[in-house]
Amino acid sequence: MTASFSERVLAGDPRAIARAISLLEDEAPAGADLIRAIFPRTGRAYLIGITGPPGAGKSTLVDRLAAEIRRRGQTIGIIAVDPTSPYSGGAILGDRLRMQTHAGDPGVFIRSMATRGHLGGLAHATGDVALVLDAAGLDVIVIETVGVGQDEVDIVRTADVSVVTLVPGTGDEVQALKAGIMEIADIFVVNKADREGADRTMSSVRSTLSLQSYGPDDWRPPIVKTEATSGAGVPELLEAIAAFRAYAEKTQNIRRRERSEFRLRELVSHRFMDHLETRVLAPGELSQLVERIAAREVDPYTATGELLTRALKAEN
Repeated sequence: MTASFSERVLAGDPRAIARAISLLEDEAPAGADLIRAIFPRTGRAYLIGITGPPGAGKSTLVDRLAAEIRRRGQTIGIIAVDPTSPYSGGAILGDRLRMQTHAGDPGVFIRSMATRGHLGGLAHATGDVALVLDAAGLDVIVIETVGVGQDEVDIVRTADVSVVTLVPGTGDEVQALKAGIMEIADIFVVNKADREGADRTMSSVRSTLSLQSYGPDDWRPPIVKTEATSGAGVPELLEAIAAFRAYAEKTQNIRRRERSEFRLRELVSHRFMDHLETRVLAPGELSQLVERIAAREVDPYTATGELLTRALKAEN
């Protein structure tokens, strides 16, 4: 990776940023070199995670958030994690199409990413893409998850604040009561609040929150009503995000340390498997071992032990 390329990313060159993201998505060695070069210049942007069930209006809400953030004079990067196309393996670009109102604004950078089978509501490279946008000097980065429901817990390990979006009249209040969603929410949004049942949804979430045990200094997730199509409630949502940011200043280092540990473990696991398949095992050997497990010829723990032994011997 040439120094000039990383310098272009740091200068906020849109073409360089787009190329950097492609390298990271393709897991090219040059992508890792870039992260090494720009990492000391990261940590300044504020990462907002927007998650929630499909149909909650997340994309429209992000679009309105972007408009309000720009109105306040800040730049913004948007990472919209979309479902993977079963044909091309790329992102189905629904989110980006809904955000075309910002296409000509140099203060807004939008990128859709495919999950490519990665669980947790995010793509594998999402964290690194956020680092690129951070290093490029954007003030705020919004990460919109794919919208698969309760599995979307990876966002709390990536964003500084997690916003769970619900919509009345579709049973989403039941989703909110499930531990996976409840535990990651720093702020709840009841979107499409002009619909019948909005107050009932708010009451359901409020009742569940009342069952949680909070200390005198703990953050209690607020519930904000929005109508993303009109922008109603979006300024109030940004105020709630600002309040959480101010509250979290004292625990920010703890949260970032937890995120760093998660990313380190994820990378080590990913790199180890790649090393195992490309440097230790013969082509097709891992698939043969999987077949043996499926046929009950060997148990997963024994198979894991064999792989670890092979990997260690290969290094000696």
